[in-house]
Amino acid sequence: MVNKKTLLLAALFLLVACPMFAQGPGGSGIAPGEIKFLGGMIGLGIAGGLCGIGQGKAVAGAAEAIARNPGAAGGIRFALILGLVFIETLTIYALFIILKG
Repeated sequence: MVNKKTLLLAALFLLVACPMFAQGPGGSGIAPGEIKFLGGMIGLGIAGGLCGIGQGKAVAGAAEAIARNPGAAGGIRFALILGLVFIETLTIYALFIILKG
C-alpha cells in the first residue's frame, strides 16, 4: 500500500512539474550540430572501446592457439592479422562518419 501511495505521489509531482520544464521561447542555446557532434563522439568512443576489447580477445585467442599448436603458427598469424584489420576498420569507419557529419 505504501509503494502505491509513493508511486502515485511521484506521478502527481511529475505531472504538476511538467510545465516548469517546458522550453521557453529563447531556445536551449545549443545548436543542433553540436548535439550531433557530441552524439558522434560518444559513438566513436563506444566503437573504439569495443574494438579494443575485440582486438584483445583476438590476440589472446591467437596466442593460445599458437601455444597449443606451434606448427600452425603461420596460418593462425595470418588469420589474426586479417581479423585485426577488419576490427580496426570499424573504428576508422566510425571516425570518417564523425568527421563527415
